[in-house]
Amino acid sequence: MGDKTGIEWTDATWNPTTGCDKVSPGCDNCYAMTLAPRLQAMGSAHYQQDGDPRTSGPGFGIAMHADALDKPLRWTRPRRIFVNSMSDLFHGGVTREFQARVFAVMALAPQHTFQVLTKRPGVMRSVMNNPEFKAAVVRALDWRAGHVTDEPPAIEWPLPNVWLGTSVEDQERADLRIPALLGTPAAIRFLSMEPLLGPVDIINSLGDSWLTGLDWIIVGGESGHGARPMRAEWARSLRDQAEVAGVAFHFKQWGSHDEHGTPMHKKAAGRMLDGRTWDEFPEPRYTPGLPDGGAD
Repeated sequence: MGDKTGIEWTDATWNPTTGCDKVSPGCDNCYAMTLAPRLQAMGSAHYQQDGDPRTSGPGFGIAMHADALDKPLRWTRPRRIFVNSMSDLFHGGVTREFQARVFAVMALAPQHTFQVLTKRPGVMRSVMNNPEFKAAVVRALDWRAGHVTDEPPAIEWPLPNVWLGTSVEDQERADLRIPALLGTPAAIRFLSMEPLLGPVDIINSLGDSWLTGLDWIIVGGESGHGARPMRAEWARSLRDQAEVAGVAFHFKQWGSHDEHGTPMHKKAAGRMLDGRTWDEFPEPRYTPGLPDGGAD
């Protein structure tokens, strides 16, 4: 099934760009930055560019990979695809032209649902609201066809199969990032609250505007070396807020501590919250372009 993943809320990953830079406390134990040096040592071509040692590291310099662009077009079976699990599409080192080419590929694969997650929602809001960016996506579609047409291809905007989200780890980041996400045109808007490092009161922070602007909340604790524990009441509060607002709630994991803060392996800690798993997904707002059951 292509680039399979163990991430519970998606089916596959696609990394047309790799690399990033730390921007907030949620980045401190970044799994992607930890993995990059190993991939570099193994000779992986996409991880040979080093980043700034103050904010990035070996093999984790921002890089764009034209050779990876067509991968989703070869996956005909519909699936959810996490875009840039090893990067951030809205990093300042990614050109608008390349971003447009990524969106063009997503437009050409309506059978898939693409989940784009960023820690830079202000940039994403600016890009997605700019008519010039939509025009650049249309030009990228034309570029893929190998010619310039008299009649540019028509596309629905925002793309109906692209979900846009931002990472939120605490109240400060919620106050900064959620308004930017709400100002971004998207078929589905979502929050990835992993690692959750503190309590977040979305309703009191933003008022009623978020009730109709968000579609999905993912919550999870941190795992790996140096993982910081997530308190059970933080997760419960967000679940309750989601239920009040009618927003889909997905509890990904406790991480490297259980609900009582006891260190343990993340598999042992599990992903049960108050005796059950929470695997809700937002309702899609489009009809996939192909029926389920196609070949990989």
